Amino acid sequence: MNENKALEIINKIFKVVFNRDNNYTLEELLEKFAFDIKLPKQVNDFTTNEVTWADSINSGKFITNKNMEKRDTTIGWMLEKQEINNLQELIDIWNTINLTTTERVYDSINVVKSDTIYRCENVYRSTDSRDSKNIIYCDSCGNSEFLLASQRSNTCNFCIRCDDSKNCSNSYNVICSNKVINSLFIQDCFDLYECIFCSHIASKKFCIANMQFDEQEYYEIKEAIIEWILNF
Repeated sequence: MNENKALEIINKIFKVVFNRDNNYTLEELLEKFAFDIKLPKQVNDFTTNEVTWADSINSGKFITNKNMEKRDTTIGWMLEKQEINNLQELIDIWNTINLTTTERVYDSINVVKSDTIYRCENVYRSTDSRDSKNIIYCDSCGNSEFLLASQRSNTCNFCIRCDDSKNCSNSYNVICSNKVINSLFIQDCFDLYECIFCSHIASKKFCIANMQFDEQEYYEIKEAIIEWILNF
């Protein structure tokens, strides 16, 4: 997994969601779409000073999962007993081994700049995700594929900014919803197909702002909204 692969995945998502190619860089995508997502932060391994990525930076001292395991199988983590004269000396000794493990990636392949990833493939700068493929800038997503800037969502595919939702696909900016397809800006909805700017409704299609439109009129407005999303 590298930046070119990440952009290739994002372009596929854009083609499905917006029917457009992606013209943004990774940094621009981060600023425009993932600005509020909890993502791993860049830190340095305390033992080697190499760059690594952590989803929690509170401790201030880090070690990559790889380097932690290497020490575990070589010199180990036990220390010889030392004479302790005061509490500060004890805390100082503790600080030499109290390192936060970073880049915890398990049973996964092609994962970079990520932490706490389980059984995933093709992951770029994401955290706390599992059983997913092709996810970029995501937090706490599972059983999903081709997600960008999404969080706390499951069984979703080809979505951008899908939050607290499930069973959604081919959509942008979906919040707290279920079974939403080919839609934009949806909140607290169920079973929508081709809807935009809708909230608190169910089992509808070709609605905009909770108003019913005919199919041709709907698609004309949708094209204008997509242009607005990509250019504001």
